[in-house]
Amino acid sequence: MNFPAELFPGQWYAVALLPWLACLGWAVWRAPWKRLGRPEQLHVWAAMIVTLMLLWSMKAGVKPGLSLHLVGATVMTLSFGPYLAIAGLSVVLAAATLNGAAGWSAFPLNAMVMIAVPVLVSHGILRFSERFLPPHLFVYLFVNAFIGAAMMIMVTGLTASVVMFLAGVYTWDYLFTQYLPYMLLLGFSEGWLSGMAMTLMVVYKPEWVSTFDDRTYLMNK
Repeated sequence: MNFPAELFPGQWYAVALLPWLACLGWAVWRAPWKRLGRPEQLHVWAAMIVTLMLLWSMKAGVKPGLSLHLVGATVMTLSFGPYLAIAGLSVVLAAATLNGAAGWSAFPLNAMVMIAVPVLVSHGILRFSERFLPPHLFVYLFVNAFIGAAMMIMVTGLTASVVMFLAGVYTWDYLFTQYLPYMLLLGFSEGWLSGMAMTLMVVYKPEWVSTFDDRTYLMNK
């Protein structure tokens, strides 16, 4: 993750530009900005952005494009919904880019892999659990937060690997043996931290979590 500007041929960044602009424009259009008009909600959203800026700056990796770091997209998506999550994570990626993690030409491709895919996976798992699983607190926390965050990391890592393979950056054998296995470890870490964060917020500050409703998950349980 975090593709440097020199890693891909220029056409890859150009191809990613239009889908990302469409994704960002749709998110900005649909985002419930009125929610951030309440000072407490704005402070929480901003605090998550700052926290993720720090997490994205703490990464490990030995080769360009193969860095490993926590993403936090699941917590952001569960707390504020997919649209505000995309907007917030865009600020995080912009800060990481300014900090030298990647060039601006790589921003659209990085955004598609590190923002659009993680938010889509996190929101998709939430919608799946709402439709097919019982409305129980344990289901919300374990499936959406813990398992959802772990799957989000693994799908993001797989997506990044496929993109690098198709672009001829690394061979699939190298990615499969030297990069993807670490996604299992990173996925467990992401899931554990996300599950813990969501548990604390649901218990002590449920008003911070837009996708959680006491009447649905707690009443008559």
